[in-house]
Amino acid sequence: MHDPRRLLFEKAHGMNGEHPTIGFLGLGAMGSRIVERLLAAGYQVVGWNRTPAKAEALGAHGMARADSPRELAERCDVILSMVTDTAAVEAIADGPDGLVAGLRRGAIWADMSTIAADASRGLAERVAAAGGAMLDAPVSGSLSTLEAGELAIMVGGEPEAFERIEPVLLAIGPKVTRVGANGQALVVKVAVNLALVVQVIGFCEGVALAEKGGVAREAVVEAMLNSVVSSPVLNYRAPLILEGGMPDEPPADVDLQQKDLQLALQLGRALGVPLPQAAASNELLNACRGLGIADHDFVFAYEVYRRLAGIEAEVG
Repeated sequence: MHDPRRLLFEKAHGMNGEHPTIGFLGLGAMGSRIVERLLAAGYQVVGWNRTPAKAEALGAHGMARADSPRELAERCDVILSMVTDTAAVEAIADGPDGLVAGLRRGAIWADMSTIAADASRGLAERVAAAGGAMLDAPVSGSLSTLEAGELAIMVGGEPEAFERIEPVLLAIGPKVTRVGANGQALVVKVAVNLALVVQVIGFCEGVALAEKGGVAREAVVEAMLNSVVSSPVLNYRAPLILEGGMPDEPPADVDLQQKDLQLALQLGRALGVPLPQAAASNELLNACRGLGIADHDFVFAYEVYRRLAGIEAEVG
């Protein structure tokens, strides 16, 4: 029996149709690597980044460049974007040089950023008024997850637009799920990141307790990763708190992860859902900011516990 998702993947690779030209806005750490996967899959890609220098290396690998979001939209029927926050998405969308101003009729824009769901729904309405369709398509995973071909993508929006763009998304990662209408994928992504942060902060708390009790940090981490609390996120983040383990390029720094927690807390307030664990974790990340360590991966919240508990060994 043929797997329909495999058939979609084959279509994405040109086995049953022509590749669309993909526009990509936002060539940061994750966005640039997504573009690399699209180029490797045989897609033509037109890219734009607020800082043009970040596009130079990808240009050497075959990516064409646009001078503005509007120009990019004028050249592409399928557009992807991944930028920092709600303000950044609105900045690429609006204005005379914005994406919406250059949108082709029938084009699809899938925004992969993690932003406020209500703001995304508002953008989707503006895109629809311009004759296109917008999907929210946030991702779950890290750079290593993406490079291993295991990235998960959640999608919110109209089924017809999702069906058209699903082959492109499958070229990025194998786990693509439409969860509902516009904005709902972002609600799920915020919920995922809330649970992720709470889990990592709880891990840090447990390690600090055991280390203060006299157990070597390396032994605590190894034991926890061999226990029932082990998980994909802990498997690649836990070693970062060992001596010399902190990478120069963090998977998700404190500021970025706290932005997602703030989205969760705002959504919880709007919906009347209590989020005590998210609130407590947010305060630990606030402490990281106060200590001047917000540029590290958020697992560096362990440093807060280390200092409060009077543990002498340094992290990183």
